[in-house]
Amino acid sequence: MKRSLVVIGLVAILSACGSAVKLDKVPVEDKAGSSSQTSTTDANKADGSAVGKGAVTSVDLTKAGQDAAIQNVTRVVYFDFDSYVIRPEFQSVIEAHAKYIRSDKSRKVSIEGHTDERGGREYNLALGQKRAEAVRKALTLLGVPDSQLEAVSYGKEKPAVQGTTEAAMEKNRRAEISYR
Repeated sequence: MKRSLVVIGLVAILSACGSAVKLDKVPVEDKAGSSSQTSTTDANKADGSAVGKGAVTSVDLTKAGQDAAIQNVTRVVYFDFDSYVIRPEFQSVIEAHAKYIRSDKSRKVSIEGHTDERGGREYNLALGQKRAEAVRKALTLLGVPDSQLEAVSYGKEKPAVQGTTEAAMEKNRRAEISYR
């Protein structure tokens, strides 16, 4: 009787460990932003014939080259209304800044959180702080030491654009990355 219960228990545990997730049909997203379904067996069929056919540009890894490269990256991360969730389109911005900050341990960065004019002063200060902290957390997850980062909130006190239109308010819901 005990053996039967043990066997039934083991079968129940093993069946609970099973997964219905199809691992051979992983969605693959290309750099253009479109996604497609590609199985790993299709990926294994690639023979590497495309290697060497694309144009390869040189990368300047000197400090001056890094400084010039970061000049072309935006320093502003925009947020949706009443949100401090970083939108996916700004992930590359944060990754570029993380790489730049990590390359020089003496760099100090201030992340300034801002809001649009809707809401009370205290609420907007708190929301701006959450936006700045969200960017700070994303940078630390990418390897930037917390000692190089500072998160501050200006709430609705320093709007980027004056006005009450939705377009103006979108520009004010942001976190700005400033190098000191």
